[in-house]
Amino acid sequence: MITIALRMARHRITSLIAVACAVLGGAALVTATGVLAESGLSSHAPLGRLAGADIVVTAQQSVPVPEDLDAALPERRRIDSSVADDLAGVPGVRRAVADVSFPASLLGRDDRPVDLGDPAVAAHNWSAAHLLGDRRTDGRAPTGTDEIALGATAAARADAAVGDTVRVVAAGRPQQEYRVSGVLPGGGDELYLSDSAAATLVSDGTGQGSPQADLIGLQVEKGSTGSVAAAVEKTLRGTDLVVSTGAARGDTTAPDVTAARGLLLIVAASFAGTVAMLVAFVLAGAVTVSVAGRRRELALIRSIGGTPAQVRGLVANETAIVAALSALPGIALGYAITGQLADLLRSVGILPDSLPLTVGPLPGLAALVTMVVAAYIAAQAASRRTSRMTSTQAMVESATEARRPSRVRGWVGLGLLAASFVISVGPLVMPDENGAAATASVGILAAIGLAVCAPMLLGRVVEAFAGRVRTGASAPTWLAVANLRVFSRRFSGVMAASAMLMIFTLTYALSQTTLIRAMEDTARDGTMAQLSVTGGALGGVPNDVLADIRAADGVQAAAPVSTTSVAWTHRTLGDEATEPESAMILTPQASKVLDLDVQHGSLRGLTGNTVAVGSDVASSRDAEVGKVVRMALGDGTDVKAQVVAVYGRQLGFGSIVLSRDLALQHTTSRLDQGILVRADDMDRATRSLAALTASHPGLAVEDVAHPDGPSATTQSLALNAATLVVLLGYLTLTIANRIVAMTTQRRGEISAIRFAGATRRQVLAMTRREALMTATVASVGALVVAAVPLLFLSIGFLERPWPAGPVWLLPATVLLVFAIILGSVELPTRHLLRSSPTQTGR
Repeated sequence: MITIALRMARHRITSLIAVACAVLGGAALVTATGVLAESGLSSHAPLGRLAGADIVVTAQQSVPVPEDLDAALPERRRIDSSVADDLAGVPGVRRAVADVSFPASLLGRDDRPVDLGDPAVAAHNWSAAHLLGDRRTDGRAPTGTDEIALGATAAARADAAVGDTVRVVAAGRPQQEYRVSGVLPGGGDELYLSDSAAATLVSDGTGQGSPQADLIGLQVEKGSTGSVAAAVEKTLRGTDLVVSTGAARGDTTAPDVTAARGLLLIVAASFAGTVAMLVAFVLAGAVTVSVAGRRRELALIRSIGGTPAQVRGLVANETAIVAALSALPGIALGYAITGQLADLLRSVGILPDSLPLTVGPLPGLAALVTMVVAAYIAAQAASRRTSRMTSTQAMVESATEARRPSRVRGWVGLGLLAASFVISVGPLVMPDENGAAATASVGILAAIGLAVCAPMLLGRVVEAFAGRVRTGASAPTWLAVANLRVFSRRFSGVMAASAMLMIFTLTYALSQTTLIRAMEDTARDGTMAQLSVTGGALGGVPNDVLADIRAADGVQAAAPVSTTSVAWTHRTLGDEATEPESAMILTPQASKVLDLDVQHGSLRGLTGNTVAVGSDVASSRDAEVGKVVRMALGDGTDVKAQVVAVYGRQLGFGSIVLSRDLALQHTTSRLDQGILVRADDMDRATRSLAALTASHPGLAVEDVAHPDGPSATTQSLALNAATLVVLLGYLTLTIANRIVAMTTQRRGEISAIRFAGATRRQVLAMTRREALMTATVASVGALVVAAVPLLFLSIGFLERPWPAGPVWLLPATVLLVFAIILGSVELPTRHLLRSSPTQTGR
């Protein structure tokens, strides 16, 4: 059977092109998605400064979430450095080193901070240098509080050598001069201070207890890593400390790597769902077109004694072979685009620079198996009805439309459309990110519903139009209408695929732009500050800057602001649930620079263990003013906090605000990320702040209305736009090839029309009218279906009936549909008309 399928496939190349293109593009998308998933599961950051540590002990950097992925902690969870003393006594351990990290910035000769990677953890205690793979030192170790050792990269960027004096801003303290005592060739861009100096900088001012360490690095006897790691785990049993060996050691230096791996899995899962639906839809349509063009051939096989199972097996084997051959270049393409995919993810902040993508054979193998199995199943389903007919019935239907559209199918499609419209009201009751995401998903469901009932709808529309066509209509027009009536199922496939392209584009794109507009509008309406002072190059704003800003000329009010996230534990429908939430860190003075639309309570009470929450979550999670809520802060610390205010603008500012007293010491840098400034005289305030930042290298002043650099919402939009472009490219290519294949299969029909006396010009006019009517019905249907969810989305988010987004998107999408349908019909028709009617009919 496979041999026969191969021989038949060689003579049916044209009808299989649509299947090949659908499989090729699908394999590329599945492979790229698989690379994301594999990277989320197995990628690790480089060892970097831990190359000399055989075992690394850290605190658990995630919070368990029931029935879901663990929530990665955005902040460094530290452990007591005295743990190193306990582990030093484990048999086989040669050295146990506590790595104490803190924010620092090295100023160059031009008074600008040099690039140190992540300034929030750029400085370390000198003992941590033992963990370097190459611990050679040009010079000597730093001693006292006025000496420093530089990694070779940091020294080169600052143009500093042993004996030079450099200026450093460390742990939020005023800048201080240090003498370079040594340069470490293997030290990279890290800074190393003496253990005593590091302990002083990170102390809480009480002078009691040992400083908190980021991690404990262990060096063990050669060849004993496995046994020592087991002994260390036994020693630490009952604690929440984690023992890492091998490639996993690199992740311990950067909490963002752990968070990014979880986010990659989420992105891959989300992308996989969309890809699966699109690939299934496109592949099923392409296989249906291929099988429809072979009904006469299959009827002949039935007439010479072929059984239904043999017919289905023949078609399925042939399609599977084409799928396997087409999937191979698709897999290669999928791997080829992973580099661009990684660059895109890094540009939007999803993939840290320290985390590479894992490119292994499993995604390609999964894509090959998935596409072959999907093509096989689709071919079995598409050929099932033809294979069960008698040879006479199959011969009759090979020249005409198979049958009138099924009423059951039509009602199922209408039911899916109705269900999508009902779900579309979600943004009215849930005006947040989840509501916007639901709109995009509803668009896909509506497109599927339209595809299912497309034959019935197109048949009704054509019947109504045919009744209005005048008796004296031109021959091409009369033929076009007649073809649409008789072959409504054929043209409905084109209509459904084109409409899906439009619906997917409009709902996916405009739901994102509408959400972003609503968030920006809400944040703008609630921001009274005009300026922002940031210290990203310093790891945060130094502690003494806030008072200087408040005293600056022209400044009316100033308040610190930072962002983090929490894992909020609450009860939903009687069950306990934990959900990660983004959060702001504010002080009572925030009410002077931000208007969160406080509805109950006051931000003046935002001191100590207190929080403010958005009105939506306050009602759904029983978190009204006076209630006590339980959550894990950014570093995993469990706290109970009292709600002191409920505010309305959570779309622009998030669902929870933490007291600075409660949360700041539980962030990685322990410093404010920025200071919002409200000016009573913008000119004077701008001049005074410019002078202030000039005396504090590393600080920057931004216009709140026009911040420097891309915002998180802009980055998210860039990612969604790139995803949309890729999926649209796949849809466009496969739809065009499907139409080309369908048009090519009309050889006999076009030959008959030409035998009846039609000229080449009349045949072209007929096919153009068919394409125009199909494109018009597809566009109108898609616009109607897409308008419903976008209407509810716009009312829920913008309180108006139209969405936010580029005005050109609608006409551009309509023009794209018309161009695809007209072009894909015109070119193959012209090709068929180059031959004589006798040759065309073969």
